[in-house]
Amino acid sequence: MRQPRNLLPPAGIYHVTTRGVARAAIFLDEDERRLFLRLFAAEVHRHDWRCHAFCLMTTHYHLVVETELSRLSDGMHRLNGTYALTFNRRHHRSGHLFGERFAWLPSDEHHLRQTCEYVLQNPVRAGLCARAADWPWAAARAA
Repeated sequence: MRQPRNLLPPAGIYHVTTRGVARAAIFLDEDERRLFLRLFAAEVHRHDWRCHAFCLMTTHYHLVVETELSRLSDGMHRLNGTYALTFNRRHHRSGHLFGERFAWLPSDEHHLRQTCEYVLQNPVRAGLCARAADWPWAAARAA
């Protein structure tokens, strides 16, 4: 269940999703997806996140990470900010790229597995591929 960030616990596993403003595309090609993944990897390392799953769609992305809330907030701010600046420069645009960011907390191990499966199945539900394994912009930590 989605909770305001100020009500989230100080540490845990967070399912974060961020959409483009007005559901606009945030990834227009593979280069942008690769850039985002490099920036994401840097934040995982910088803030000592444990990544359980991720999926990059066209208009949004999902991350399932384990960390402290302050580290999540700092890393997300840097990740979204750096990516948006680069995207805007590349496409000669200005203004916000991302709309609101939401975070959920898987309640237990079973819910965590369901959350990761939900994240991985996004491209299948959207009709972008037949099987989750066919989508190159998603991954999950092996159980």
